[in-house]
Parts: sequence; C-alpha cells; structure tokens
Amino acid sequence: MLDGLSKEELAGLAKAAQLPGRSSMTKMQLKAALLAHLSADVAGPPRAGPAPRQNRCSSVSGNHPCGLPVGPGSDLCGLHGGYDVSDLAIPVAGKLGFDTWPALMRQLALATYDVDPLGLDPVIADMVWHLINFLYFDYFRVEVEGIEHIPSEGAGILVANHAGAALPYDGAMLAAAVANEAAVPRRVRLIGTEIFNMLPFVSHLYRKSGSAYAARDDARWVLDHGHLLGVFPEGVAGFQKPQEQAYQTQRFGRGGFVDLAFQTGAKIIPVAIIGGEEVHPVLFTSKRLAQLIRLVFPEQRVEEMAVWLNPIPLPIKWKLKFLPPIDVSTIEHTDRLAVLELSESVRSQIQFALNAMLAKRDSLF
Repeated sequence: MLDGLSKEELAGLAKAAQLPGRSSMTKMQLKAALLAHLSADVAGPPRAGPAPRQNRCSSVSGNHPCGLPVGPGSDLCGLHGGYDVSDLAIPVAGKLGFDTWPALMRQLALATYDVDPLGLDPVIADMVWHLINFLYFDYFRVEVEGIEHIPSEGAGILVANHAGAALPYDGAMLAAAVANEAAVPRRVRLIGTEIFNMLPFVSHLYRKSGSAYAARDDARWVLDHGHLLGVFPEGVAGFQKPQEQAYQTQRFGRGGFVDLAFQTGAKIIPVAIIGGEEVHPVLFTSKRLAQLIRLVFPEQRVEEMAVWLNPIPLPIKWKLKFLPPIDVSTIEHTDRLAVLELSESVRSQIQFALNAMLAKRDSLF
C-alpha cells in the first residue's frame, strides 16, 4: 500500500499520524513506522475491558481542581511538581495543539503554579513550542542528524553557528530539535543578546518561553542545575554577517562557553546548522544603521546591521547536525591559552561539518 509513495508523501502521512521523530527518518524508516502505526490501529484497543482513564493531577486551588495529566511517576502534573519543567520538555496538557489552549489559559488565569528561577512559565512555553513546531515540521522541514549525542541527563552546552539577519530562527530550531527528537525530550535554555531583554513584550515572552539572559549568573544557574544551555559564540558578528560570508563561522568570542564548561564540568556538544543564512538573504550591511540602533539601545555591541531582502522568511529546508560531545574533564586546563585553543577547536569542528553538509546539499528547498 505504501510502496508507490514518495518520501514527501510518506512524510505527509507521518505528520497526519503525529509520528515522533519523523523529520529525521529515511524513506524506509518512514514506511516501517507507518506500517507499525497502521498495524496498531487495525489491532485496536485490548478487549479485556475499557481503556484505563488517564490519571489527573490531584492539586486543588480553592474549589478549582487542576485536571491536567499527571507527570511520570507522580500524582501531580508538571505545573504542580510532577516533574522538573526547567529541564524536561513534556507538554503539561499531555500534548501540544490549539485544542489544549483553553485548559492552558485556565491555568494561566488561576496562577496556581510557580515559574522557575529564570522566569520559565511552562504554560507559555507550551504555547510557543506548539507555534514553533509549525516552522520546524512544516515550513522549514528540519532534518536532524546525531541527536543521540544529546545526553539524557546532566549539564551540557550546545554550541552552534549563528545566522538569521532578521530573527534568530536557529535558536528556535535548535531547541525544537532537542524537544522533538531526543530520546529524552529536554529544554535547551538559549542565551540571547541584550536586545531580547529590552524590548517591551518581547523580553517578557523571551523569558517565559524558557530562554536566558546573556549573563554569567543565568548561564551558571542552568549548568549548575544540570540543564542544557544553548549558545551562539559568534554573537552579532555571526547573526549580521553579509551574504558573501554565509556559513563562514566567525571568531568564537573570548571562549566564555569553554570557561563555563571547565567550571561546571558540563560537556560541550558542537552543532552545525544550515538553512538560517538563506531565510532572509542579506543585501548589504550598514554601519550607519548600526549607529542608529546604538542610539536607541546603547548596550548593543553591534558594528554593522544587515539589510535583508524579504520581510517574510523563505521556506528553506534546514539541517542540524549534532557532533560528538567533548568531555572537558579529560582536558588539562592550565591557562587562558587552553581556553582559546578549545574554543577554536570547537569552531573548526563546526566549520568542517558545515562544509561537508553544504557539499551534499542539492537544493535550498
């Protein structure tokens, strides 16, 4: 029945069936997963009685029972302590979708739960995750390789090349890849530039969706508590680079992420991302525009601002490759030179992976 279908058609069926991990499956894997799904549908539920009811959270606020599904091994939901929402990316309503938003909005209005120390609100984070998944699965059609390198527990620093010109789509796709594809879905707490914490509404949403400020205290909290930190060491130099420098990784700052790894023992996971450079093609970069930006936001360390072609992002096909982790405990940390050498080594690994991925790329779409 599935033999004559193309990979795109199989992917469409997998999407309709909401098969997890479909973005990274080959054509044969998609076919096998769909056959298994169809077999399960044909078999139907066991006949030895009705299906068990899903356990619901026992938390009650006033006369308002919570009603959300419980967390793993708990009688509470994620909002009320069923699991560590700071680390695990498990939808508090049991799934994502617009049909869950009324229940989420009810919890938001009742305000019977706490945000984490960095401001993560799991209700807001679920809504943002659902919207980003449209870009991840349907618009950018992200393909992932090496997701097995994401640790199931413990601290890790995901270090990636940066692009975007207009918006940091690469950060959103990196976080969505780990939440959607990893064996244990985890949150990537992304470190962002100062401007995301200065703009009205944006700064509020940025924090509540799970990101962190570009400050050592925030980064140390994430790693000291065994979570995943996402960093883009190129900074503005990578985000605003001209089109002729696409996929040419810039200097990785002063190696701050390496210092953090040595201090906390977190593993470094390099990540190569292609797709972000073409979403908003850069026409040119302007120093004058950067000066105007600094008048409004003097804390910004931007020397040139990119002027891009299109206001609507192009539906470029993305690919993410997670490289083997680097265990810093095996590296002798003697002086500042060791930090810079490891930083350059990580940059070189990402650049090598980018070159290999680009050589195999046959189409932007």
